[in-house]
Amino acid sequence: MTGNQASAGHLLRLIRDGRATTRGELQRATGLSRSTVGHRLDQLFRAGWIRESAVPGDSPTGGRPSARLEFDRTHAVVLAADLETRHGRAAVVDLTGKVLAEHTGPVLIADGPDRVLDRVARWFPALLAEAGAAPEDVCGIGLSVPGPVEWSSGEVVQPPIMPGWDRYPIRERMGRAFAEHVGGRLGGDGTGPLPVLVDNDANLMAYAEQRTGYPDCAAFLLVKVSTGIGAGVVVDGEPYRGIDGGAGDIGHIRLHDRSDALCMCGSYGCLAAVASGRALAEQLTAAGVPTTSGSGVREQLAAGQPDALHLAREAGRRVGEVLVTVVTLLNPGVLVIAGDLAGTPFATGVRELLYQRAMPRSTAHLTVATSRLGDHAGLVGAAAMVVERLYAPERADARLAALEL
Repeated sequence: MTGNQASAGHLLRLIRDGRATTRGELQRATGLSRSTVGHRLDQLFRAGWIRESAVPGDSPTGGRPSARLEFDRTHAVVLAADLETRHGRAAVVDLTGKVLAEHTGPVLIADGPDRVLDRVARWFPALLAEAGAAPEDVCGIGLSVPGPVEWSSGEVVQPPIMPGWDRYPIRERMGRAFAEHVGGRLGGDGTGPLPVLVDNDANLMAYAEQRTGYPDCAAFLLVKVSTGIGAGVVVDGEPYRGIDGGAGDIGHIRLHDRSDALCMCGSYGCLAAVASGRALAEQLTAAGVPTTSGSGVREQLAAGQPDALHLAREAGRRVGEVLVTVVTLLNPGVLVIAGDLAGTPFATGVRELLYQRAMPRSTAHLTVATSRLGDHAGLVGAAAMVVERLYAPERADARLAALEL
């Protein structure tokens, strides 16, 4: 490992990953001298990012036990928000993904970014107080949104169900709204304004589910079916977003036999126009079971409403038709079904079509499961996005330099 690849930030990554958790292991992993390792660890200690603890019984001779290095998850917190079409969730999350305080409230994404972001920002001060944290402890904000996001700019691009959000400067507005509601008392990372990161909800849910439940899965696929339909893909531990954030937008793949179905995007025949929560709500209402949204369909399914159960299974089969191609192309090890429709009837429909029509080679090692994190997946993914960005080696080194450590 070269000197540039063995900076304090790189040592931190080795510690966080568990690949090197003692000074001796760091020396062997990096090839650095004992004094150089000590100097770089001092930077991390002064920043409060790591701590040292003795491991009882670790010394075979009964002498002084080894000192184990670990990432100190208590030195900062992340604010996370997960926006749906009709409600939102906000939370204070520690640096390992544990939710410390959480709030869910009504939010209409169609009200536009100014009203929505301001409402969410108003929730944060009380959540920080509940978590026993101060605004100065916040190292960043992560935001999950139900639309395609251009990762480099953090802007939503041509979202079918987010009127008024196209190319809106979400990062700047969210940061400003939070500052207004905490009286300008911000933490940050020492290199500029408080970092605000934005990504698509399915991407972040996939990221969270893969990290917490399937960390060894090199090709992971999540499909979220709520008001709309989207997919998140994680390859080798990193979200795959495509060239401008459009990867995974399977809800707008056209079905060959439903040219009569008008989609929210303005086109006809989209998968979302036939098999999404919104589509099923309309079908249930037409069948005499008034339902207004994907969350309403979820309630009908929980109550065992027969029409809802039948429609959910058929919707799963339609989504399964599309997933045959997706699975054949990606060859994932795990497919997780999430969202309002992520129950047994829908999952059964997906499995039926997938295993019936895909080549056995494509599904021989495929696990199809429902979400483990449930409603927390977007929050956990949004927080993880912030932590991984801020403590990546290069960014960590820049932050240490700004703190003059």
